[in-house]
Amino acid sequence: MDQGHGRAGHEGWRFAMPDSAPSLPEVNATVPVPQGGRWLARLFAFAGPGYMVSVGYMDPGNWATDLAGGSQFGYTLLAVILLSNLMAVLLQALAARLGIATGRDLAQACRDSYPRPVNLALWLACELAIIACDLAEVIGTAIALNLLFGIPLIAGALIAALDAFLLLVLMNRGFRYLEAFVASLLIVIAGCFIVQIIAAAPPVAAMLAGFLPSREIVTNPEMLYIAIGIIGATVMPHNLYLHSSIVQTRAYERTTEGRRDAIRWATVDSTVALTLALFVNAAILIVAAAVFHANGRTEVAEIGQAHELLSPLLGLGIASTLFAVALLASGLNSTVTATLAGQIVMEGFLRLRLPHWARRLLTRGLAIIPVVIVTWLYGEKGTAELLVLSQVVLSMQLPFAVIPLVWFVSDRRRMGAFAIPAWVSILAWAVAAVIVVLNLKLLFDTVAG
Repeated sequence: MDQGHGRAGHEGWRFAMPDSAPSLPEVNATVPVPQGGRWLARLFAFAGPGYMVSVGYMDPGNWATDLAGGSQFGYTLLAVILLSNLMAVLLQALAARLGIATGRDLAQACRDSYPRPVNLALWLACELAIIACDLAEVIGTAIALNLLFGIPLIAGALIAALDAFLLLVLMNRGFRYLEAFVASLLIVIAGCFIVQIIAAAPPVAAMLAGFLPSREIVTNPEMLYIAIGIIGATVMPHNLYLHSSIVQTRAYERTTEGRRDAIRWATVDSTVALTLALFVNAAILIVAAAVFHANGRTEVAEIGQAHELLSPLLGLGIASTLFAVALLASGLNSTVTATLAGQIVMEGFLRLRLPHWARRLLTRGLAIIPVVIVTWLYGEKGTAELLVLSQVVLSMQLPFAVIPLVWFVSDRRRMGAFAIPAWVSILAWAVAAVIVVLNLKLLFDTVAG
């Protein structure tokens, strides 16, 4: 498409169709932003999208990879959690910048810039990532229902399909209600793990040492497999699409100065929220290392097994219940963000709008089928392996979202005054390169056996 064709309310953006609908039109620019006033009021007005994005960084898929990493390798993979979180902070800030500066989400930007075959390939890759994420949510929710109420896994997976109506109810009440629901469940998750960390009392020196990178992470194929799973579970491709859209729900001034101010506050919002996600992810791995690895239980990689052993090994009767409650909250929260991401991707790439309930049931149906089959054939162990595999699949899709994002925000012809500085661009491309190299190595190790 001719880069000089059309503008989207901003002089720097040169490939947006002038007649195109805004991202998530039903909630676009619906959250008021105070003009002037105290900084705390503005911070509160912009707070929300970052926490919705952070949900994807502590969903049930993270639990599987963090539990496996902590029980098998102790605190070593804390360095991977820290690295992936730093990568996430940068990439989510870039996604927010793209959405605010251009009025386009990442899917719309791809559609405006690339030929149709490329867009279809990117859409399919992103849909595969959303299905993999949905797979993790179904398994996590089913396991949580089983642990708390004794509901069989297959029945729990089918019940998980009904949460399509949760998003409908919340969206109908307004976007702020949706954000409040998400934030409330995040507080529940964090509270549950604070109690478990205190009870586990991990050795501080060993824990801090785990945040330093180790060469073994790359040289040990088993450790690398879980490490890439952690990256896939942390830096989630559909979250980049999601964030570039939901930051536009704020009614900031659509001027150069208004957008610049909105980018600053959105970056603060996502950085603070992702710091909370770092705490939760690290807490899961630390508890696994302190409780399982330290007691020689290096084989614990399944959520159900961890739930069963947690209270006896910690000597805290409520520990296992808190673990299951946090898992259920995580599964419910992830439902909301995956649904929105699916809507944004489908509308952005294809201009195809489906009713929310139809979109949710479609993706849930695609996720439930493999869960039911694997559970029927292999039981709980099979679902645990499927959970870790889903996170590796997510990681394999990352380059298809990261590379277009970095390309767009680095291009001054498209972004104008909002293009990122050269040093940020170099850093972003380095992150993209690390993701590509790690995925190629994982693919080679898998093929080579």
